[in-house]
Amino acid sequence: MIDLSSRDIKFLPGVGPHRAEILEKELGIRSFRDLLYHFPYKYVDRSRIYRISEIDGTMPYIQLRGQILSFETFGEGRQRRLVAHFSDGTGVADLVWFQGIKFVSGKYRCREEYIVFGKPTVFGGRVNIAHPDIDSADGVTLSAMGLRPYYNTTERMKRMNISSGAIEKLVANLFAVIGDDAVEETLSGGIISVNGLMPLMEALRNVHFPRNPEVLRRAQYRLKFEELFYIQLNILRFSRERRNRFGGIVFGRVGENFNTFYSEYLPFSLTGAQKRVVREMRRDMGSGRQMNRLLQGDVGSGKTLVALMAMLIATDNGCQACMMAPTEILASQHYETLCRFLDGMSVRVELLTGSVKGKKRETILRDLMAGTVNILVGTHAVIEDTVGFASLGLVIIDEQHRFGVEQRARLWAKNRVLPHVLVMTATPIPRTLAMTLYGDLDVSVIDELPPGRKPVTTVHRFDSTRASMYEFVRGQLRMGRQAYIVYPLIQESEKMDIRNLEDGYATVREVFPEYRISRVHGKMKPAEKDEEMRRFVQGETQIMVATTVIEVGVNVPNASVMVIENAERFGLSQLHQLRGRVGRGADQSYCILMTGYKLSEETRKRIQIMVDTNDGFEIAEADLKLRGPGDIEGTQQSGVAFDLKIANLARDGQLLQYVREVAERIIDDDPQATGPENAVVWRHLAEIRKRNVDWSAIS
Repeated sequence: MIDLSSRDIKFLPGVGPHRAEILEKELGIRSFRDLLYHFPYKYVDRSRIYRISEIDGTMPYIQLRGQILSFETFGEGRQRRLVAHFSDGTGVADLVWFQGIKFVSGKYRCREEYIVFGKPTVFGGRVNIAHPDIDSADGVTLSAMGLRPYYNTTERMKRMNISSGAIEKLVANLFAVIGDDAVEETLSGGIISVNGLMPLMEALRNVHFPRNPEVLRRAQYRLKFEELFYIQLNILRFSRERRNRFGGIVFGRVGENFNTFYSEYLPFSLTGAQKRVVREMRRDMGSGRQMNRLLQGDVGSGKTLVALMAMLIATDNGCQACMMAPTEILASQHYETLCRFLDGMSVRVELLTGSVKGKKRETILRDLMAGTVNILVGTHAVIEDTVGFASLGLVIIDEQHRFGVEQRARLWAKNRVLPHVLVMTATPIPRTLAMTLYGDLDVSVIDELPPGRKPVTTVHRFDSTRASMYEFVRGQLRMGRQAYIVYPLIQESEKMDIRNLEDGYATVREVFPEYRISRVHGKMKPAEKDEEMRRFVQGETQIMVATTVIEVGVNVPNASVMVIENAERFGLSQLHQLRGRVGRGADQSYCILMTGYKLSEETRKRIQIMVDTNDGFEIAEADLKLRGPGDIEGTQQSGVAFDLKIANLARDGQLLQYVREVAERIIDDDPQATGPENAVVWRHLAEIRKRNVDWSAIS
């Protein structure tokens, strides 16, 4: 059997060294297997021949049969184009090429029968087809053509005459070379038969060259099933192994610190959701196994308070707790919040960031090792080698997607017994995505806002109403409130006609001369940015003009207005995160989405969703459907590598849930992964896991 992964793509007929270099650089195709798993992104029915007289310019793709009557060349230099006048007896269509003119004019001849395929346009009463696919009519049998695959390419590939059609021919060459038995089956016979799956090799052939839509559906289902199944099996196996390998510190008691805080210092009653999450954490931390829990909660839902109660349980059991945040200002805000909650209690909290230096830093490091610091809050400074703990029992990571797997593991390794881990995020994650990104974690959700919080009122306004928008903002400022005005760019882009921060800052100063204004963007030095944010947080400035750097980590209860310029430039999740900067106090808050009139249908849907709901999970689900999952591997918790080639988390959520259940049954039935009935499954999983890194084993 051929090892397709080790066969260099340059040795495939039709490739060679030059094309191989382009395929690797543009698409990451290095081997026969890479090409085999480079799936089409769409299919077009090639089984019907149209007449030129039928074409009206609204058809997506058509197929013609006829002859080239003549060639003409127009223009000079980059404006040069080749036109072939093509006729089927019912009319004439112009076939147009702007590139590869020498190649085309040398390959095709007048008065020979061809099949032409492409997207037609009608200009000046004449049909035009730019860069069509052309095949000799002698070699085409319509009934056998079925659905034509279309492959993703790049502009550079097209300039090098490696079009979708060229890739299609390379895939055909690949199947001719490898034969019918080149790919080993990756699922057991039981899984295949119980789930009615197509064999792997048959599915691969039919996903590239389907005879009809039903065969294509079955082939895609088989490949999606396998892809999602191994992702879930990998995550579940990883989680099971880690739980079996690593015990946890037993937090067997809820003592004085927790009970005193709960009965005397709790500023308001916990919501039902907060109580539920606290119970879940208490159960985990008392079980004797390491807690690995993801805490999801929308902006302002009270995650920090819940985290503090978990830290107090740690201190009651003689352990220290550490909270790591991605930015210095967010770490400082967490520190101030914890100090405010614990004011009057004998629990020592310290802050460690890059700005803490000299004797202050030395004292904190010494007292951490002595065990007299109960809770440490900090940035990535807490993972430096000089930072040690007497007994670190709980690690809390806020906005964890901003930290790498290795960074998190270095914090875990600061104790002989792995500490309990609580990962927090204010970015709501759809269930299907959470099952893939955080499938090795238990998930808790705070889905209630604390009492007294009012939902943010969101409105959509067009640029023509800017004057009234400014007047509304001025009214809020006169009431003693503060406002954010957010822009998508720092400086003007030549390619995009959108407002930018520098021009916006000048405009805001002109419109609001009576108010003080802060300005923050990502290209500022950290010290300058922190100072501008501090001024706004302390109320020294009334308006914050900023880019998206403020989407995480600024807590200003007095800010009641968020204006987002060119809101069409932002995704739903980002808009929701930005909106979360207001509505953090008791006053009614407002989010104003400013756009021009020219909006795509998808953009209008996105804006309307923001207007209609404040539910972060509903917004996240909508965002997943509109935009797809994005770079999911880069944010994955466990370090388990995967790359979705054909499945789609937005569309295949039901299948994902089903294959997870299949994977769970297999692990439950064969926990040691030694059963012969699934030997092929465990063997294939071992191949996949060779690419993985288990950072939790780092010491």
